[in-house]
Amino acid sequence: MKMSRTNVPEDVKERIKASYDIIAPKYNEWTVKHIPLRQEYTAKVFEFISASGPLQQPRFLELGCGAGLPITKKLLSHPEAHVTANDISTTQIELARKNLLGAAEENARSSERLALIEGDMTKLSFTDQSFDAVFAFYSLIHLPRTEQTEMVGKIARWLKPGGYLVANFFDSDKEAVVMEKWLDKNDWMFWSSWGKEETLKIIEEAGFQVVASDVRKDEVNSSFLWVVGKR
Repeated sequence: MKMSRTNVPEDVKERIKASYDIIAPKYNEWTVKHIPLRQEYTAKVFEFISASGPLQQPRFLELGCGAGLPITKKLLSHPEAHVTANDISTTQIELARKNLLGAAEENARSSERLALIEGDMTKLSFTDQSFDAVFAFYSLIHLPRTEQTEMVGKIARWLKPGGYLVANFFDSDKEAVVMEKWLDKNDWMFWSSWGKEETLKIIEEAGFQVVASDVRKDEVNSSFLWVVGKR
C-alpha cells in the first residue's frame, strides 16, 4: 500500500465508485472492526431523540450506507422509521438491497420504509426539514474538503429543527490523501479532512450545536473526530 498527499484528482468520484465496486465484499469484511463505534454513536443519537419524546414516523438519512449492515438495519428497527440510504457504489447498493429487502417475510414492511439511492451524495436533493437525523460514518471523509463544508450546510437544511447529525472525520488536517492498492491490487482510495478544530467550526457555523464530540481511535488504530450536532 502506498499513501501520498496530492492534489484532488478531477475524476475522484468516479475512481472512488469504481474502487468500492471492486472491493465491496472485502471492505465489508474489513470494516467489521469499525462496527462497535458506529453502533455506539447511533445509540447516542437514539438516546438524544428519546429524551425529547417519542417521534411519530421518524425519517432518517444515511450517507455511505454500504451494504446496509448493521446501521441501516438498526435505523429500520426504530418503530415506524422511514430510512433513506445512499451510497456511491453500485455493488454496495445491490448488496444492501439483498440484505434488507430480501424475499423473507420479515423484510416485507422494510421495503415500504426504505429508499436506497445510488450516487454521489453531493448530488442528492431533499426538501428542507425532511429528516430527524442524518448518519454519515466513514463517508464524508471521501469528499474533497470544500465539498465537506458544502455537505454539512446541506445536511443542516435537510434536518428538522432539533434534528441530529452524527458523523466522523479525520482529526488531523489532510487536504488530499491518496492510497494506491488500499485493500486490493486494483483499487485506489481518496480521503481528506479539515482537522478537528476547523471541522467543529464548520459544523457550528452551519447552525449546529455540538452536543457530543470526541477523538477516538478505532480498531485499526486510525484516529477520528466523532461528532453529534443538534440543529
